[in-house]
Amino acid sequence: MPLSRNRLAAASLIAAGVLFFLYPALRPWADESTAAGALHAMSSPWWAATHLFAMIGFILVPLALLHVDRTAAVIMWIGAGLTLPYYGAEDFALNTIATKVADGQQLDLLDLAQSIRYHPTAITTFSVGLVLLAVGAVWAAVAVWRAGVPRRFSGVLFGAGFALFLPQFFVGEAGRIGHGVLMAAGCGWLAVALWRAPSAPVRPSRDTRPGRSVPEPAV
Repeated sequence: MPLSRNRLAAASLIAAGVLFFLYPALRPWADESTAAGALHAMSSPWWAATHLFAMIGFILVPLALLHVDRTAAVIMWIGAGLTLPYYGAEDFALNTIATKVADGQQLDLLDLAQSIRYHPTAITTFSVGLVLLAVGAVWAAVAVWRAGVPRRFSGVLFGAGFALFLPQFFVGEAGRIGHGVLMAAGCGWLAVALWRAPSAPVRPSRDTRPGRSVPEPAV
């Protein structure tokens, strides 16, 4: 792979890592099981901005993985496609509803929020999408591992971050910010490996002779 493509992939991962960190770090936090808490969080401009950060991160990561492992990139693209509609509802729909409530319009914010978040189709595609993102990230980590030393560990945190993306929704503010740090570290470490790499990870390519294979250049 040309060096410039490695560095473009690395830059995409760094940007994604920063955005995944900013998503929980700057997200307005409150007790969203109460009307006052939900109104405080969801009506904030930072609610819309930080959820958009996450959405951009989900777009950037598969783009970067095209230069690591195409199978991982395709899996994560499908996962991102299934995940983003839910994020769109969480971002734009809840923010719009909360803004109307903050302006004095008579709406039941908690009931509307629950209806949007737990719509059967929405929550199913969101969950499947996050699982596919985790599978794709782990697949990429394995591809990097198989590329060999000295950078074989560079995909481990990346894979762990995406594997924990769904579970982290069930922990509190500190845990979610900690997960943001993990995502930034994972994307950043893999980005450094790509930046320094002269070519793509190892992918066995078949030799014309039976029983022989020639590895492509390693990361």
